[in-house]
Amino acid sequence: MARQHKVSKPISSLIFSFFLICSVSQSALAAQKKQNAPVITVAVDATEAPRKIFHARLVIPVTPGPLTFFYPKWIPGEHGPSGPVIDVAGLKLSAAGKQIPWQRDLLDMYTFHCEIPAGANSLEVSLDYLSPNDVEGFSSGASATSQLTVISWNQLLVYPQGWTAEELTYAASLKLPEGWKFGTALPVTKESGQAIEFKPVSLTTLVDSPVISGAHFQVIDLSPGATPSHEIDIAGDSEAAISMSPDLIAKYRQLVAQANALFGAHHYQQYHFLFALSDYVSSFGLEHHDSSDNRVAERTLLEDQSRMWAADLLPHEMVHSWNGKYRRPADLTTPDFQKPMKTDLLWVYEGLTQYLGALLTARSGLWSAEEYRENLAWVAAYLDQRTGRAWRPLVDTAVSAQLLYGARLEWEDWRRRVDFYDEMLLIWLEADTVIRQQSQGQKSLDDFCRRFHGAPSGPPAVKTYTFEDVVAELNAVCPYDWRAFLASRVNSTASHGPLGGVEASGWRLVFTEEPNRMRKAGDSVDKSIDLRFSIGLILKQDGTVKDVIPGKPAAEAGMAPSMKLLAVNGRRWTELLLREAIKATKEKPNLELMIENGDFIQSYVLKYQGGERYPHLERDAAKPDLLQQIIQPLKVR
Repeated sequence: MARQHKVSKPISSLIFSFFLICSVSQSALAAQKKQNAPVITVAVDATEAPRKIFHARLVIPVTPGPLTFFYPKWIPGEHGPSGPVIDVAGLKLSAAGKQIPWQRDLLDMYTFHCEIPAGANSLEVSLDYLSPNDVEGFSSGASATSQLTVISWNQLLVYPQGWTAEELTYAASLKLPEGWKFGTALPVTKESGQAIEFKPVSLTTLVDSPVISGAHFQVIDLSPGATPSHEIDIAGDSEAAISMSPDLIAKYRQLVAQANALFGAHHYQQYHFLFALSDYVSSFGLEHHDSSDNRVAERTLLEDQSRMWAADLLPHEMVHSWNGKYRRPADLTTPDFQKPMKTDLLWVYEGLTQYLGALLTARSGLWSAEEYRENLAWVAAYLDQRTGRAWRPLVDTAVSAQLLYGARLEWEDWRRRVDFYDEMLLIWLEADTVIRQQSQGQKSLDDFCRRFHGAPSGPPAVKTYTFEDVVAELNAVCPYDWRAFLASRVNSTASHGPLGGVEASGWRLVFTEEPNRMRKAGDSVDKSIDLRFSIGLILKQDGTVKDVIPGKPAAEAGMAPSMKLLAVNGRRWTELLLREAIKATKEKPNLELMIENGDFIQSYVLKYQGGERYPHLERDAAKPDLLQQIIQPLKVR
């Protein structure tokens, strides 16, 4: 054991005083630097949003000499260098009444250089943003239709080198198409017709505060008379799309109540669910401190299958206000949008949010208990047979998230994608059951959330953490070898998925011929046919092979993604015919599929006799039903 050196009291006091003075000095310097930072104006003209064209004009205080400025590259919540610089056009600079040239950096395409002429004290920047039609991707994907748009400020601005995003202040304004309404968490100082002026805020806050706008628009109050306020700002491609039933409104109000009951405090001044319903914008969710950018198909609120499939989106993104925005991995907390993020702890940032988001979906009634179990069964089943786990540990899917988010869907099971979402749902479920068992039901993961993400309430702030911090807080709730528990699972290359939480919660994974309700809804929304648990094939509705599961009959027969199904057992295929043929294999083994592969047609015989197979959870009466306890709504004050 190493010797400990004692410090005498006088020296200890001097050291304390020294560090206190340094801390105060650094704080004062930081405040002075922020006070001296330029105030930049950005005026966005979105009147051509139906054409997917946006115009921005910025005025940046400068001094003569060389100037370097950046277009935002690493976008918070997207966990990668996804800033859509390729869609910027018409970049022009002027100073002292004259146009000045700019040069893009030879190594970093998001960095620009120019020379400010003598006598100039401001730089005027104009740029146009050409929003794409491609619905793939996140906020850099399609974000506008003839009826609505979601405006992400990072796409419409640049910022000068030498300042952090928190030090820079932006005074933003926006002009919308005639008759369009809007919603945002960004404070408004003035409205005049279709022109809006916003309160000057830091660049951090501006980028964290998107705006939704549309011709078909309504605001739904989720906490009438309460402080802070919560609302859904909803825009759709039709009036019918934005119609929300009283029952669904009541469930979203329960979501707000259950989320605040779970964490015991909040870290926002108000909360806005920005909710876009269109088939022509990217479908995803993106978290912000005071709001979330949520986008789904136009008829999501009108069709039960779509509603069920998307029900956990808003809960997931709201959880991020606590887990991801307020508590954030230190390596994901960068001073600006240029410094790369290290994403190895996304299994906490996104994985814990995936677990808690599904939990709140059930606790609020947005999913029934059965729907929650069907989702859990689906996740457990597909991850249990994930071929890629044999070579790629879960942590590597987090480390390489910036690549995997944009990876092709072909051979997904073999390659793995961003599995730290769903697989960590299973692992955090297991952690929850361990805490409940070890504490004889006195504690749960809810207690960890209150300690880690909770009090005191206040405005948006960031409190960073490391892996050791997570372990320490779990141990404070329930002493256990949490370091080994988590490390062994995220680094595992075991052939089967982490189903310990499912089994410990009093349920077991089984397969029957009855379709899984959640996957059936997903197939309806995705326009796909998922047969991975039987013949190992996933098809588009036109018969194109989306993916093939290694080791399953289709792969063993030699099939691959991008091939196209033409016939089943000698007859032109339909979904019904294919499913009936699979079902019949229990009596008459094997299937013959006629497949088109480019210009060639070939017959493939799939050796299979298992019939249809779909995952479900079955109650294990020998164990207490912890799962029902876990999804039970909390008492709301």
